[in-house]
Amino acid sequence: MKATGPARSSGLAPESTHSVDGDQYMSTILPFNPDDLLRFRGVESERVEFKASWDPDRTGPQVLRTICAFANDYHNLNGGYVVIGVEEHDGRAVLPPRGLSDEAVDAARKWIRGQCNRLDPAFQPVLSPEMVDGHLILVIWAPGSDMRPHRAPARDGSRRYWVRLGAETVDAERRTGLLQGLIEQTARVPWDDRRAPDGRIDDLREAKVREYLREIGSGLLEEGSEADIYRRMRITLKVNDHETPRNVGLLFFSRDAGRWFRGAKIEVVHFAADRAGDVQEERTFGGGLVDQVRDCLNYLENLSTYHLKKQRDRSQVRGWVSYPLQAFRETLVNAVYHRSYDQDQPEPTKVHLYPGRVEIISYPGPVPGIELRHLLPDAEVRPVPARNRRIGEFLKELGLAEGRLTGLPKVYRAMEANGSPPPRFDFDEQRTFFRATLPAHPEYAALSAIRDAAHLRGLGEHAEAFRRIETAWRSQPASAVLASELIRGYARRGEVRRAEDVLDSFSEEGPASALAHVANTLVEVLLEADQDEKAKQLLAQRKGVWFGQDAIDAAILARRARDSRTAHRYFESAGDAVYADPRALLEFAQTKIWLAGEAHERHRRDSRRRFLTEARELLERVIRLDASPIRHAWAWRELARTLRFLQMPNRDVEEAYRRAVALAPDEPRFAEELERLRGRGR
Repeated sequence: MKATGPARSSGLAPESTHSVDGDQYMSTILPFNPDDLLRFRGVESERVEFKASWDPDRTGPQVLRTICAFANDYHNLNGGYVVIGVEEHDGRAVLPPRGLSDEAVDAARKWIRGQCNRLDPAFQPVLSPEMVDGHLILVIWAPGSDMRPHRAPARDGSRRYWVRLGAETVDAERRTGLLQGLIEQTARVPWDDRRAPDGRIDDLREAKVREYLREIGSGLLEEGSEADIYRRMRITLKVNDHETPRNVGLLFFSRDAGRWFRGAKIEVVHFAADRAGDVQEERTFGGGLVDQVRDCLNYLENLSTYHLKKQRDRSQVRGWVSYPLQAFRETLVNAVYHRSYDQDQPEPTKVHLYPGRVEIISYPGPVPGIELRHLLPDAEVRPVPARNRRIGEFLKELGLAEGRLTGLPKVYRAMEANGSPPPRFDFDEQRTFFRATLPAHPEYAALSAIRDAAHLRGLGEHAEAFRRIETAWRSQPASAVLASELIRGYARRGEVRRAEDVLDSFSEEGPASALAHVANTLVEVLLEADQDEKAKQLLAQRKGVWFGQDAIDAAILARRARDSRTAHRYFESAGDAVYADPRALLEFAQTKIWLAGEAHERHRRDSRRRFLTEARELLERVIRLDASPIRHAWAWRELARTLRFLQMPNRDVEEAYRRAVALAPDEPRFAEELERLRGRGR
């Protein structure tokens, strides 16, 4: 089969070039990537129905009812898709597809065309044969109809109103309220799908349209006629024998959507304090909706503070952000997607930045049927009709918007994963606005207090600096950064007992994930105060969850306290984090060497050899890692000792010592131990 461009068509349901004898074939006429459709990228699974094969007596009536249901578009999701030639298993496409013969595709297209003319009123979907993984399939795209409601035959021959509920096609007359809701939508075209009364075709920018098609991987990009592209993307429609843009076309593909729709822009205001504070900066983002969203997200990402704390004497960092970008993205896209852009809503989408939170506000409030309880974590949202059916479609194709009802859970998860307080959502009784509030990470405000305290100490005002930290911690007792800083502050004042009280309080108020870090701070303070026994007891309690860097820190502190058994337990609980950290690996190996010596004193030969063998493996890994010369020198020295304890040949031991001396010639112990080894060999 040879590929050719798609056939020209002036109808509402264009078809692609196709020939039974295989002499010619088509490129896709779909304004999306068929592979994305099969994998539910950019489209919800309930809007796609798969049929493994074509049979006019069995498959045909099912397909016709589903086309009718998608055309009725009860939830304003812009219809859906039937894919013939693809099996389904557990709601997913079985790939590669089974495929259809050329004859089956032609037979299906003719049957569907003829039967769709008999719908009441008639409705024609887009039929597009597609080649996927070398197999021919038929994609039927049934967008939401401007002539709804439609009826299609039932099994008994009567005509029924079919609608889509989840992944099922159901008879609206047999479900309470469905038929009434469908009738109320008669001739009610969603605003974003209506024609733009003041717009002209020239107001659409062909370059922006082609950029969109290139980004989503649509075969329409190969189409030469911009008029055909616009028509097949359904961003224009014919009025009085001439084409005019739809509202969604101007929103996405004009130079500046705000020219036609005053609310089609994003306004960002940065306040110095709370609502009564001074405005530090104002920014307005215009252009098409996609440009607005992306430019605003880039701006917000640059404002979001990434706190990456360098760990002392090692390459790892640990961190958080003031606001997770995914939460920013979901709430901003949700505001742009679900707001109204008609002339009654001139207010822009607003992003208000305060020191401790971000508020994203859109107009008006949610559609009827959505209540505050539906916006709580794990709440089930009623499948009410959406306000915009086309805006969401374009945003999903670009990967900006999530599937239906999945965005809010991602906001909650992103905030939780970052250690931030949960988001808040609210709207007024009259539903004139919708507001999403993202609280800042607790440590973000804490860092401000720490910076203030450092400035005061620089001025010699140590007492005032301490009070600043103490006051901030009392207002944020769950802040690990403030708790750790206050523990150090009490230690500097010689009030170690009060430092211990801070840990006790944090154990009750703070997140469990940060408890280990605060406990390590107190252990370090106790060791510096020569209270080694208290430090050992605290390490033995293992307060909080210990893994990764916190476990490594605790292990190193345990070694300082001369408790190698506890150190070994912490090193083991650190997991893979140890193996990328040269210092941790070296100290882990030294701990194993010490335990091997203890096993030797207790005449436990097997344990001694196991510890030494494991130490050797760790040290050899340190040598292979990127580390400072002095770190490598100590690794070679410890390897030399380990090889000697394992009774390896003297030449191997001597070579390891020579490497250590070469890397650290100013360390006298290495040269002395090498000379003693040579003396014993003579």
